Amino acid sequence: MKAGSDVQVRVTHRFEASAERVFDAWLDTHWIGRWMFGKALRDEEIVRLTLEARVGGKFSFVVRRQGQEIDHVGRYLELERPRRLVFTWGIAGVSDTDESRVVVEIAPREPRGNESTGCELTLTHFLPAEWADYADRARDGWSKMVGELAAALDR
Repeated sequence: MKAGSDVQVRVTHRFEASAERVFDAWLDTHWIGRWMFGKALRDEEIVRLTLEARVGGKFSFVVRRQGQEIDHVGRYLELERPRRLVFTWGIAGVSDTDESRVVVEIAPREPRGNESTGCELTLTHFLPAEWADYADRARDGWSKMVGELAAALDR
């Protein structure tokens, strides 16, 4: 990716859960299967979710949609529990040369009176300029996933 040529998609969500719980849900295949993929979000079947939760570690999230297997792949660039997670994001065989980058920032909220502290998550997806037509779709997808993460953590 060339600096300055990216399209930025930003999603923000407030959580009742702690920053640690929200952060950890990004690095646990059990949790990822509850909020990022599967029937709770769209008509798809989870085939395989694997990850190496370390800087330089890779992930592969394979789902089946309409009879086709889609492998969401990437590698972790930064892991600063519980505040920051940065990873590449792409589809194997489709975006191998145009991988995008996702930055997840989690800020604990200050308590006010009887209100729980919780946290606020800001996700920024940097798409290569040639993927600009997918920006709205990416925003909608991340919004839905982050909302499902909040619901899963509340259950």
